[in-house]
Amino acid sequence: MYDTEVAVVGGGAAGLSLAHRLCAPPPGARSPRVTVVDAPPGPLRPPERTWCYWEAPGGEYDGVLAASWDRLRVHGADGAQVTGRPGPLRYKMMRSGAFEQLVGARLAAAPAADRLTAVVEDVHALPDGAEVRGVTPEGGTLRLRARWVFDSRPLPALPPARTTLLQHFHGWFIRTERPEFDPTTADLMDFRTPQPDHGLSFGYVLPLGPYEALAEYTEFSAAPLDEAAYHRALRHYLAEVRALGPYRITASEQGVIPMTDARFPRAAGPRVFRIGAAGGATRPSTGYTFAAVQRQTRAIASAFHQGRTPAPPPPHSARSRLMDAVLLRALDSGRIDGADFFTGLFRGVPMERLLRFLDGGTRLREDLSIGLHTPVRPMLRTVAELPRLRRRPPVRHTPARSAPPPTGRRPPDDDPAA
Repeated sequence: MYDTEVAVVGGGAAGLSLAHRLCAPPPGARSPRVTVVDAPPGPLRPPERTWCYWEAPGGEYDGVLAASWDRLRVHGADGAQVTGRPGPLRYKMMRSGAFEQLVGARLAAAPAADRLTAVVEDVHALPDGAEVRGVTPEGGTLRLRARWVFDSRPLPALPPARTTLLQHFHGWFIRTERPEFDPTTADLMDFRTPQPDHGLSFGYVLPLGPYEALAEYTEFSAAPLDEAAYHRALRHYLAEVRALGPYRITASEQGVIPMTDARFPRAAGPRVFRIGAAGGATRPSTGYTFAAVQRQTRAIASAFHQGRTPAPPPPHSARSRLMDAVLLRALDSGRIDGADFFTGLFRGVPMERLLRFLDGGTRLREDLSIGLHTPVRPMLRTVAELPRLRRRPPVRHTPARSAPPPTGRRPPDDDPAA
């Protein structure tokens, strides 16, 4: 006897996307009873965050986008600019709160959807299903039996890998006194930041209007920084590199995204599957996750509605994962200069093709042509080296403190680092 046909553990992008797609079947298909189990407010529920992705106009979430851009710009370490239009694609930015409100409303209107709040402690496999076990906010016991369970909770530890870097970032939503930003153009990567000894760093500016933008400092490296170091880096970038006038900080966000060539098992039992980042949806070479989550959940729901086993497909192709493994190893070993590598790609490859490549949507012939715009010898040396490297559990790092770059100005009064 089952309490629900499908249990979805976690109410983030992956869990809500899957639940909504399962409850919106095509004509003639059956909608299963779906129960989403979400963590209560607190440390297990992440704060509001920003998701970015690219697709053609007219996407299913366009109505709740914070902004979108049809012009992208990259600044090389030498200051030279590369600006292009990736049409028909647009670069899109969405806040997680808007997404959760939209999809939550769709689920509330679906007769086959239920939502529960609990801290899930275990998913126990049964002979023909699984049981989700947890604790409710009132201290009660949750026992939810389901025929299928899809678990999007973060893994307790990353799987063994040949290379693991971290994409770690800190961003400020800022408002300036003068019109400092071009709302039609997003600065995707600005490598005029001080580069770390291993990995790379860049600034990232997404204009929300002439006076408002999300500005982030990002590193690909082995360990995150402490908060004060992020604040110094952001102040330096905005004052010295961007030469902005006075501004005030209206909100902030911070995150760490593993970039790893680990193999993420998608099955945790005969009828228990991992989805989202826990199921390998994060693209190892870029950290982007949202678009892969949409592909993954769309494929799961399609299989279910067609009466097939709804096992998640690989979020990224074997060829994409190999190319990512090569890039991560080349960056980590210092064989390539990360800023020069990415700048060279944007200079030499049409922007629309490059974005499709970064999303795993290019053909083999296109991949080979893009490879000619990379440092060929170091990359081939890394390809030959990979089979000899052992996969090891990633090392846990404590936050590192970077040397403070010169700022040239006093931080604004409401700067949290002031």
